[in-house]
Amino acid sequence: MAWQQAAGIGSKRFVCGWCSNTVAASLGYQDVRAGSGVKIMGDKIYICPHCNSPTYFSSERQYPGAAPGAQVANLPPDIKALYEEARQCVAASCFTSAVLASRKLLINIAVNNGAKEGAPFIAYVEHLASAGFVPPNGKGWVDHIRKKGNEANHEIALMTRVDAEELLSFSEMLLKFIYEFPSRIPAS
Repeated sequence: MAWQQAAGIGSKRFVCGWCSNTVAASLGYQDVRAGSGVKIMGDKIYICPHCNSPTYFSSERQYPGAAPGAQVANLPPDIKALYEEARQCVAASCFTSAVLASRKLLINIAVNNGAKEGAPFIAYVEHLASAGFVPPNGKGWVDHIRKKGNEANHEIALMTRVDAEELLSFSEMLLKFIYEFPSRIPAS
């Protein structure tokens, strides 16, 4: 590959995998390959106008990818770190790892909210449901995370983007329900 700096490589709108801002960049580099006497424009690297970090595009795949989901306010540090790790796993196309992190996230949430550490996994699921941390009709989703996590952990099958994103989406909702929304209520 021969990279050529280019100010006019065409504007590209994307969510920056570094700073999570939606940007439109036109400054960067492009792969210029000589073939049959004709220049072929290939892969591109755009420079984020917000954080000045490079993002590589190859056949419309983006590296680093944008993390799905949203940041959640008022999380304990260890739970925040694990949730962000799950998001970054999906962004890096590490879907099985994201599913496993979502499963572990349930354990951490349960222990942070009074469950006994070192219990069987099903005890964490039951604790979250019986203590009111799971919204109505949400126990099925917690159980879905348990089943997918067990599949990722104990079977050969690899998880898909759909698996990882749906578990991450529910985890985000659960975190907002338990941590973010209660913190928005003004103190009396």
